[in-house]
Amino acid sequence: MAVTELTHLETSFLHTQLSFKTTRLFNTRCQVLGRPRNANKVLCSVSTNQVPSTITPQQTDSSKSKRDCYGVFCLTYDLEAEEKTKSWKSLINVAVSGAAGMISNHLLFKLASGEVFGQDQPIALKLLGSERSFQALEGVAMELEDSLYPLLREVSISIDPYEVFQDAEWALLIGARPRGPGMERADLLDINGQIFAEQGKALNVVASRNVKVLVVGNPCNTNALICMKNAPNIPAKNFHALTRLDENRAKCQLALKAGVFYDKVSNVTIWGNHSTTQVPDFLNARINGFPVKDVINDAKWLEEEFTQKVQTRGGALIKKWGRSSAASTAVSIVDSIRSLVTPTPNGDWFSTGVYTNGNTYGIAEDIVFSMPCRSDGDGDYELAKDVIIDDFLRARIKKSEAELLAEKRCVAHLTGEGNAFCDLPEDTMLPGEQ
Repeated sequence: MAVTELTHLETSFLHTQLSFKTTRLFNTRCQVLGRPRNANKVLCSVSTNQVPSTITPQQTDSSKSKRDCYGVFCLTYDLEAEEKTKSWKSLINVAVSGAAGMISNHLLFKLASGEVFGQDQPIALKLLGSERSFQALEGVAMELEDSLYPLLREVSISIDPYEVFQDAEWALLIGARPRGPGMERADLLDINGQIFAEQGKALNVVASRNVKVLVVGNPCNTNALICMKNAPNIPAKNFHALTRLDENRAKCQLALKAGVFYDKVSNVTIWGNHSTTQVPDFLNARINGFPVKDVINDAKWLEEEFTQKVQTRGGALIKKWGRSSAASTAVSIVDSIRSLVTPTPNGDWFSTGVYTNGNTYGIAEDIVFSMPCRSDGDGDYELAKDVIIDDFLRARIKKSEAELLAEKRCVAHLTGEGNAFCDLPEDTMLPGEQ
């Protein structure tokens, strides 16, 4: 197979982009290897020949293998601590599964641009695909190369989660099998559950001990639970299931009904499962600081049409667009991450699926349930206080809770809790399914 030799970047370009007095640049060769054991991967080897005299080659330790990388990202920048400016942060490792899919095609460029973690935060993207999608994954890496993002310092691609999750500080788990025609929800839980069990085991072994894990692949709540149970060395609080798209959809509907812009809507909660049992909460939501029920004087619309629109928005979009909501899902992933790395505005909160142990809302423990949360911007969160739950809201929450408890029994064999037993209350749809 061909070896691609990379040219050197101009020293002046490096000084402009990095604002450092000295930068050491290494000329490397990247090589697409075959499948050692069970994985396709891209490896790079360091070459010290033809290195400009103004640049000092790195002294490599032959006992340590160099990280996999792709193309121009094999050019490595070794920055000594005393050379760093106060405005430049340490590299952050972000792993993304399903990296060749449509959601990732929108998301990766937002991550690389600085939109998510900030304009002074260099990033390494570690991309996980499948054997079937590996060539497409190379194409994604090529597009990232061609986009010239100064903050994007490294791109790694592989089909082995143990390689991709190495030292990951954020793991965005997008890849999952969609439910096909005639497939029961219980079958989907088992098929995708096995994927997330394996990924949880890999995270447990090689990821940062404080890695933040956001599960997007459906059924995301129970997949997050499976992943968490297979990663006992990572705090359970670090696992999230994506329900931010549902929150964004709820805000949109409330804003349209009230005739205001989206930023006037706050304190919107999605309770429960990312399915059609989810509960968009209008009781605690506010518009211009006032309770929604005081602004929208239409109880029937709130209790029926509003809830149904949010629950079925994904399917309605597919009918119009002919494909699922990849772009808005990517936006909601960005929103979800930013809610954890940016302090929550006073009095507001955001929705995310989190582990229920210790919750104050009376929700059953040991499941992943979407609830209202707040953050100080350090990647952690706390459950929101001063939340009202009336009988109407409680009854709907209980229905979603029952579904998640049933899903948990369906995947007991994947969480180490014995034999699986499926007694789902009904075969509810996922948002976006037909």
